[in-house]
Amino acid sequence: MRQHSNGSSKGKALLERQSTRLLPGIRSDQLVVRFHACVRASEILLGIFSSDPRGNFRAARTEPSRRTGLESCSFSGFDESGSDNDDACMSNRRLLQCWRLWLVGALCIGSALMAQPGGGPGEGWREPFEARTIPKDDTEKRILSVIEEVGKTQRRGTMIVPEQDGRILRLLAESIGAKHVVELGTSVGYSGLWFCLALERTDGRLTTFEIDEGRATRARENFKRAGVAERVTIVLGDAHETVRQVKDPIDLVFLDADKEGYLDYLRKLLPFVRPGGLIVAHNITPGMADPKYIQAITTDPNLETIFLNLHASGISVSMKKR
Repeated sequence: MRQHSNGSSKGKALLERQSTRLLPGIRSDQLVVRFHACVRASEILLGIFSSDPRGNFRAARTEPSRRTGLESCSFSGFDESGSDNDDACMSNRRLLQCWRLWLVGALCIGSALMAQPGGGPGEGWREPFEARTIPKDDTEKRILSVIEEVGKTQRRGTMIVPEQDGRILRLLAESIGAKHVVELGTSVGYSGLWFCLALERTDGRLTTFEIDEGRATRARENFKRAGVAERVTIVLGDAHETVRQVKDPIDLVFLDADKEGYLDYLRKLLPFVRPGGLIVAHNITPGMADPKYIQAITTDPNLETIFLNLHASGISVSMKKR
């Protein structure tokens, strides 16, 4: 088992060096703890069955380890000291070692990911620094209070953006002095409320498209409670058709509807986006983003594209070049 101990030390060092790159939400010391636990778990799992030189599988004996108090495995077909030099036995040892390495890696990475609340990508991520939106005046205080309430009570089943993504949307809209924001996917108005924080300062307006009448009704109520209803136009119906109603210049487009429809929305709205305007898309992650949309925004010489929050929900920001 000495050789196995050396492998554990090498694995620990590797995890310490690579943990930030491979699993950016988990600290290296957390991975090291999980690594040792997974090494022991793999030994127990592999010890359930062992193979003799003839390839027959049978139950292995387990006994408590004096060092750890956990069960360790004793294989009746062969031992790891190399006392049995039979070719078939050596082959089985190599096979067992390969399976052990595979199990350690799978268990370690799996435990790190499953430790994240909700089990989803980025759900357990903790930024090294935290900041919250501090209301500047009564107007911001009123809108932020509705944002907070909607985020707490209407998030389930509505697919609204995370709070940090909402803050990014407000920052982008206000920093470019947006006068007209077009949103695909109103939901209950959560992201629209973040836009309205910016539009209150720029004296702008929001045109938002929603296919579900129930969600649109709740969004109207939320906009009204926040005191921004006069800045918002909700268009009900299939946005692939109703978006043709947009004829005015656009400062910022926000895509958060059907992911396979992003490319169609881009093609229909890009001509109306002013030079220097932004096309922002949500849920830009490997499992959700449409590869055709990604290709479109990264190969068009008229667009400059960056990606944000890829450890979480994922956002692409494309600027239409002047």
